[in-house]
Amino acid sequence: MARRRNLRPEETEVWELVARTARAMHPARPKRPEAEAAQPKPLPKPAKPPGGLPDFRIGSRAAHLPARHDVTPTIAQQLEASPLRMDAGTHKAMRRGKILPEARLDLHGLTLAEAHPELIRFILNAHSAGMRLVLVITGKGKDRDTGGPIPTRTGALRHQVPHWLRLPPLGPVVLQLAEAHLKHGGAGAFYVYLRRHR
Repeated sequence: MARRRNLRPEETEVWELVARTARAMHPARPKRPEAEAAQPKPLPKPAKPPGGLPDFRIGSRAAHLPARHDVTPTIAQQLEASPLRMDAGTHKAMRRGKILPEARLDLHGLTLAEAHPELIRFILNAHSAGMRLVLVITGKGKDRDTGGPIPTRTGALRHQVPHWLRLPPLGPVVLQLAEAHLKHGGAGAFYVYLRRHR
């Protein structure tokens, strides 16, 4: 670091000559009286929209949307929309709970990894035994929605079982799938109507 030194007399004389000819880059503004400085400036009035447009407020015309924005159809709606591949009269009797299931599988308390092999074993054994209607109980599931931007589904098994029943090795043996009647579990269970064993 350079050491500061005092100016010599000839250097001081040159410096004073230069300082007298210099002009300030930003001249000092005139001082305002203290009374003016203490008063805050009034806020400017908002400009009116040109052309006589009506006043606009954000959200004033927004539609009132439901709290959940789940656009996918429910399991019941998906099953209703699926094509009917069995006798209409038998399907109607099955949906009303008039046909008793020949066997049932309760998947309550199982994880997805545990439930999938159990479901495969149960459906294939029922099909090989010549059964036509079986009941698979999944439960309705717990509501675990945390209110985040992405909704979480209620009941993982309830949503996964219909997909498993459409995929191999179960898809070729399952003829129809329907939500169970209230006396057999309602929305927490499924009727699985199997194809004839050949």
